[in-house]
Amino acid sequence: MTRSASLFTPVLITGSLIILLSFAVRSSFGVFQIPIAEEFHWLRSEFSLAIAIQNLAWGIGQPLFGAIAEKIGDRRAIVMGALLYAAGLVLSAWSTTPLEHQLYAWLVGFGVAGTGFGVILAVVGRAASDENRSMSLAIVSAAGSGGQVFGAPVAEWMLGFMTWQQTFMVFAVVILCSILLLPFMRAPEAASKAELEESMGTVVMRAFRDPSYAMIFMGFFSCGYQLAFVTAHFPAMVAEMCGPLLPGGILHSIGITSTSALGAVSLSMIGVANIGGTLLAGWLGKRYSKKYLLAAIYTGRTIAAAVFILMPITPGSVLIFSAVMGSLWLATVPLTSGLVAHLYGLRYMGTLYGFVFLSHQIGSFIGVWLGGRMYDIYGDYTLVWWIGVGVGAFSAIVHLPVREKPNTPAPLAA
Repeated sequence: MTRSASLFTPVLITGSLIILLSFAVRSSFGVFQIPIAEEFHWLRSEFSLAIAIQNLAWGIGQPLFGAIAEKIGDRRAIVMGALLYAAGLVLSAWSTTPLEHQLYAWLVGFGVAGTGFGVILAVVGRAASDENRSMSLAIVSAAGSGGQVFGAPVAEWMLGFMTWQQTFMVFAVVILCSILLLPFMRAPEAASKAELEESMGTVVMRAFRDPSYAMIFMGFFSCGYQLAFVTAHFPAMVAEMCGPLLPGGILHSIGITSTSALGAVSLSMIGVANIGGTLLAGWLGKRYSKKYLLAAIYTGRTIAAAVFILMPITPGSVLIFSAVMGSLWLATVPLTSGLVAHLYGLRYMGTLYGFVFLSHQIGSFIGVWLGGRMYDIYGDYTLVWWIGVGVGAFSAIVHLPVREKPNTPAPLAA
C-alpha cells in the first residue's frame, strides 16, 4: 500500500476513531477521584497514585508498543493494547484496596499505549503524503480531544444512575469495540529504501546521540505534567476551590448547577477548544518552524496557568482558563511527532516518538501523584500548580536550540 495523496484516508479515519474511544475513557478518570475516595474513605493521594501509575505505564509502554507495531504489525499491537486496557478496567472495577487499583493501573496504562498516540500516529504518518502529514497528525491528535469532549461528562452522567464499578465495566466494552475498526486500518509501506537499510538499533542510537533529540525529550516533560495534573485533579479542584454558581445564572440555565458538574464540563470545554487549537497547530506546522511553535505554545500555557492561580477562582475564570488551556492542550503532539519524523525519518517513528513520549508520561506521573500528595499535606493544589508553571517555562526555553535539520541516512545511489 502506497502513501495516499488524499487527506482523509481510511487509515486516518480509523486511527482517529480508535484514539477518540481510547481517550474518552482515559480522560474521565479524574471524575472518579471523589466517588472512590468517599466510598473507601481513602486519602486523595491513594487513587491519584493509581492514575499516576497508569500514566507512567503508558509512557513505558509507548516505545514498547511502537517497536511491537514495527516488528509484528500495527493492527496486532492495537489488539494487544485493547485487550490489556479492557482487562485493567474490569479488574479495577472489582478492586477494593488502593494497592489493587495501583496494580491494575499498569494494565490500563499499557492498554492506552497500545491504542494511543505512539502506534496510531506512526501508522497515519507513514500513510500520509509529505504534503498532508502535518495536518493528518493534527487530525488524529484532535480526535483525542474529541474523546475528552464527552468522556468526562459522560462518566459524570453515568455516575448519576450507576456505580463507578458499573461505569468501568461499560468503558471496558467500549474499548473492546474499537477492535472492530481494525480491518479498515491497512498498514502502508514503511519507509524509503535508504531508511529500510538501517536497523532499529542504529536509528535509535543515532537519535540518542543527537542533542536535539535530548532537548525534545526534556521539553515534552512539562506537557505531560500539566495535562495529566489537570485531567486528574482539575474537576476536584474546581469542585472544592471554585466560588459558588449564582442561582438563576447562565450556567444554571444549561443544567450546570454545582461546582462538581462544572469541573467535569471544564474538561469537556478543554477538549472542544483543543480540537481547533490542534488543527491550527498542524496547519502552522506545515508552514513554520515547529520548534518555535512549540516554544510559543509552552509560553502561552505558562502565562495562562500563572494568571489563573493568581486570580480568584470563579465559574467565569474556570471557563476562560479551560478555553485558553484547551486551545494549547494537544497542539504539542502533531508538532512534536512531526518534528521527530522530520529529523529521523518514518521507519521507526513509532519507537522514537515512543521514547520522547516516555518523558511526557514521567511528567504525567509526577503531576498526578504530586497533586494528590500535596493536597493531602496542604489541603489545596496551589503549590503543585506553581511547579507546573515553572516546568512550562523550562519547556518553552529548551526547544529553542533544537536543530531542525534531518538526521537521516543519505539516499542510496541508483
